[in-house]
Amino acid sequence: MKKHYLTPLFDPKTVAVIGASETPGTVGTTVFANLVEAGFGGGTSKLYPVNLKRSAVLGVPAFKTVAKIKAPVDLAIITTPARTLPGLIDECGKAGIRAAVIMSCDFVGTDAASKRLLDKIHARARQYGVRILGPSVFGMARAASKFSAGNYQGKIKPGSLALLSQSSAVTSAILDWAESHDVGFSSVISLGSATDVDVGETLDYLVEDPKTRSILLYIEDVHDARTLMSALRAAARSKPVMVLKVGRYDEDVKLGRTHSERLIGRDDVFDSALRRAGVLRLDSINQLFTAARVLNGSYRTKGRRLAVITNGIGAGLMAVDRARDLHIELPKLAPETVAKLDAVLPPQSSHCNPIDILGNAPPERFRAATEAALADPNIDGVLVVFTPQAGTDHMATAEAMIALRKTSDKPVLLAWIGGKKVDASRRLLSKDACAVFSAPEHGVEVFYALAAWQYNQQLLLQTPGPLGEWEAPDLDTARMVIDTALSSGRMVLDEIESKALLRAFHIPVTLTMRAASADDAVNIAMGMGLPVVLKLDVEGLTHKTDVDGVALNLTSIVQVASEASKMLARAHDRFGDKMRGLTVQPMHNRKFGRELMVGVATDRAFGPAITFGAGGIAVEVFNDIAVALPPLNEVLAEHLIRRTRVKKMLGNFRNQPAVDVEAIKAVLLRVSEMVCELPQIQQLDINPLIASDTGVVAVDARVLLAQPPEGQRRYQHMAIHPYPSHLVQVTQLKNGMPMTVRPIRPEDAELIVKFVNGLSEETRYNRYMNTLKTLPQVMLARFTQIDYAREIALVATVESGGGEIIVAVARFVVNPDYSSCEFAIVISDQWQGKGLGARLMEALFNAARDKHLTTVEGEVLASNKTMLAFMKYLGFTIQTHPEDEGLKWVVKTL
Repeated sequence: MKKHYLTPLFDPKTVAVIGASETPGTVGTTVFANLVEAGFGGGTSKLYPVNLKRSAVLGVPAFKTVAKIKAPVDLAIITTPARTLPGLIDECGKAGIRAAVIMSCDFVGTDAASKRLLDKIHARARQYGVRILGPSVFGMARAASKFSAGNYQGKIKPGSLALLSQSSAVTSAILDWAESHDVGFSSVISLGSATDVDVGETLDYLVEDPKTRSILLYIEDVHDARTLMSALRAAARSKPVMVLKVGRYDEDVKLGRTHSERLIGRDDVFDSALRRAGVLRLDSINQLFTAARVLNGSYRTKGRRLAVITNGIGAGLMAVDRARDLHIELPKLAPETVAKLDAVLPPQSSHCNPIDILGNAPPERFRAATEAALADPNIDGVLVVFTPQAGTDHMATAEAMIALRKTSDKPVLLAWIGGKKVDASRRLLSKDACAVFSAPEHGVEVFYALAAWQYNQQLLLQTPGPLGEWEAPDLDTARMVIDTALSSGRMVLDEIESKALLRAFHIPVTLTMRAASADDAVNIAMGMGLPVVLKLDVEGLTHKTDVDGVALNLTSIVQVASEASKMLARAHDRFGDKMRGLTVQPMHNRKFGRELMVGVATDRAFGPAITFGAGGIAVEVFNDIAVALPPLNEVLAEHLIRRTRVKKMLGNFRNQPAVDVEAIKAVLLRVSEMVCELPQIQQLDINPLIASDTGVVAVDARVLLAQPPEGQRRYQHMAIHPYPSHLVQVTQLKNGMPMTVRPIRPEDAELIVKFVNGLSEETRYNRYMNTLKTLPQVMLARFTQIDYAREIALVATVESGGGEIIVAVARFVVNPDYSSCEFAIVISDQWQGKGLGARLMEALFNAARDKHLTTVEGEVLASNKTMLAFMKYLGFTIQTHPEDEGLKWVVKTL
């Protein structure tokens, strides 16, 4: 694979420090001294101080300007005052330097003058193609390359964890903590203001970095949620990613116009986004490194069922209490496990969970109990709590745990409680990379982290496709309802319009009719049948119950007439010209109905978020709500329902039958479809949604709109790009054989394996430039679990032997400039020469145009004459590759 385009920035071989000096306390002094002390500048790496005033810095000859350096320079680190930056970026660009780190300590960054200065800097940088990190007070470091370009006075140990932070102060604090706990890093990157290179691009680099096995991200705010989500999902597919975020609470009081907006906070949406990205969220620096140490190793769990083994019941109960806090299951042991324990434990021991093996337990008893628990089918992990007591042997018990850990794929977590008496055995366990802790609660928390990470990894794999055999929505009607309201200047759909929108997406709603007067209400009620519900119809009013604007269960015409007259009189006095009358609908009174709420709120960073929970007029009081980012599929909808308290009311209880959960999931999927296709929807409430054993019905609904920005691309309003079902096409080959061209899905993994295995060695080499016979699991995941926001992979499939087979794949990945993409195509040998390549490439061009891309480019082996001829036929220009004579660079303007 060719080097990542940010390699000169994050792993440079030649570095110029502009502002390097020997003045104590300056950033330039610290950075240059750190680089020299780390050993950078020896061997293949070169270090150049640039200083107008001195001829040498720390014994190294200094250059007056970067132009005086005659050798190529990968990276410039600029530590001079902010006023010098535009001129220095000019100098770097003219000298051919394409990466710079700005570490000017006087750069404020938030005032108007600083913003004007930044605009000038970035204009110069764009002119020369210079990428900028910062402004950052800290800088960055890569210990394995002896590259320590940080404003930090301390040692950074090499390791396999990458630290990516938005705060220089927090970066320094984490490094100080790590130094005292012997934790190493592959890269340390402090983004600072991230005015150019941001979190997303940096994560992309770390995904491809072979020295990084896991990633720790400290984040304070999200500037581009879509880029962040795309990068997080790409990273989490191949490496554990942990996120520590501050600012979990909103200071401002919510005054939302819908229940959904009032109930969720920004942190709820961020938390949902992280779950969907397959990453683990942590609450403290201590958790960060504890979880990183475990996730970075071979510890994995398939569930959240824990067994606790202890020789001190008090310490064991500490673990139990923490497990209850975190909703970690402590299941009953299987009968065969109890039988094993009966055979090896004293009669007075506890043979349930937690398993108390008594204070004087020898190593053999610890081992036998742990072996039995690991073999239990009801257990996903074991926490062993050791307390030093008479009869115990901490070293021998530690050795037994080390040996035992290698015999099971279930995590064995160890809590060694004590001080000096267990120091030696704790060091032994740490040396062997065991997950050992000084408190039982920490062990439980790490098991929770493992279970949460595994759960999030399952959510990551959920790529919602089209709704299969479901009836397509009536998008024309839906758009007409929305456009009519917006063209008249209204941002709020009334109840009738809102329900028309729901009907267009096949969500069951109650019949609702408008009445201008009390007489109209009476006539409608007589035709509709009693009992009925009356509601005020006021332009812009979202919560009718707050103004006494709902009358339920009117069982007589007299009641209808009386309530209608009173409601209209009150409303005319209060709302004046905004008063339009009343709405009348049947009283929906399903015997076993439960009131639920489904909604949509728009987060300023992550876009639309779907809410689900208990409904009714007291929805804010009970505050029972869960949040998920669309698009949803059945698995994600089920997870959303499961995270609420109201889920317990959906099953059988007392004399009430279970509700039709599939109907609830169908509503969630339809709402997901709605917000994907209609970016005008800013907020939505379906409250109540009545669910019973016979189905669901929306009794009330309200939708708030906003005009999307001009020129917004399809699905640009969403943090997670939906499955691009509009790219699916059923066509046929030259010989008339039917064929389907569609975007790839994660479930295509097995078909892709068969496809690659069936390629000839020549075809395989021409596509992958490698002699691999089958795709490694990591590459397979990379090819099938794609982010449609940054990449499109189209597969051509045909029916064969009663099933679907893939006969060709074409894909492109969007380049960092977001105007061009790099493509690849491979066709099964027996399907070549049938016109398939041209058909697939034209579909790929259309998908690129759909993303407003202007250029398609790619690499072709110079020896692959057939492909080069095909490229010429398609209108590509063919050039010699600038970096490899064995390749050709092909480019087509769309």
